[in-house]
Amino acid sequence: SNLSWLGYGYLKPDQTLITVNTVGAALQTLYILAYLYYSPAKCPVLLWILLVLTVLAAGYGYFTRPTGDEQKRLASLGLFCSAFTISMYLSPLADLAKIIRSKSTRCLSFPLTVTTFLASTSWTLYGMQLSDLYIVVPNTPGIITSIVRFWLFWRYPPGQDKPF
Repeated sequence: SNLSWLGYGYLKPDQTLITVNTVGAALQTLYILAYLYYSPAKCPVLLWILLVLTVLAAGYGYFTRPTGDEQKRLASLGLFCSAFTISMYLSPLADLAKIIRSKSTRCLSFPLTVTTFLASTSWTLYGMQLSDLYIVVPNTPGIITSIVRFWLFWRYPPGQDKPF
């Protein structure tokens, strides 16, 4: 996600997107390297990394090809980044049925929920300031899913597990 938005920032050009996503990509890379170093199952992790790098290389080739219409290229990359960001914000709700059935938010992270809410709100406001729907639209689900998760934490407080 960071690398995609970094490319969008370069194509736009937008120094805020470039700076934030350069730092984000560096931190994610460090996280992946640390995970790989400490992971007992190196082969599956390496295969996933190889697959992701292949997809990134294909995306880089697609979005950096010369075209006569830079706005069309920016729109294509904006849609790609938006789809990626929306899927990232929706992923914590994959366990929604499990949470409701077990009446437990044990599988959700409250600090991650707070961080997601703050980040998605910040990016939505930034996108609104720029009138950039490619930033506003994909970050709005981050706000909504965070509110849903806050409600789940309120409805099913941690430590109040009930058997299903």
